[in-house]
Amino acid sequence: MDEQDDRPPTRHLEEDECWQLIEAAPYGRVAAAAAGEVDIFPVNHRVDNEGVDGRAIVFRTAPGTKLLELTIHSNVAFEVDGFTDDEAYSVIVKGEARELERSSEIEHAEGLGVTPWAPETKDRWVRIQPSDVHGRAFQRRRVEG
Repeated sequence: MDEQDDRPPTRHLEEDECWQLIEAAPYGRVAAAAAGEVDIFPVNHRVDNEGVDGRAIVFRTAPGTKLLELTIHSNVAFEVDGFTDDEAYSVIVKGEARELERSSEIEHAEGLGVTPWAPETKDRWVRIQPSDVHGRAFQRRRVEG
């Protein structure tokens, strides 16, 4: 039996709306490829609205696999998703990741208030400079019960 779905169609989010959702998200996921494998890493992040190259995503990490993969293949995807009682959404940012090395960049990043949840020391900073930002949202189905 086919159910008729009378919800409005999925809508594409404007870029500013995407950035608002990224800023509000408590964490995101970074997808990176290395050695023929794709890995996805959860990260605590902040949006840097004052970068010289425009808006970007900044997060902290530790030396290891994630940082190595980002160094080898800097093209990444970053994603946040979530929902309210009425709507679900997903935002994808594609861009280039680079480790921050200049003391002025690191000092600026430290002022953004990124606080990792994991207990390990996260003393390296990564900035994702976006080349594409897009998202979509749809109305959630009401569950009658």
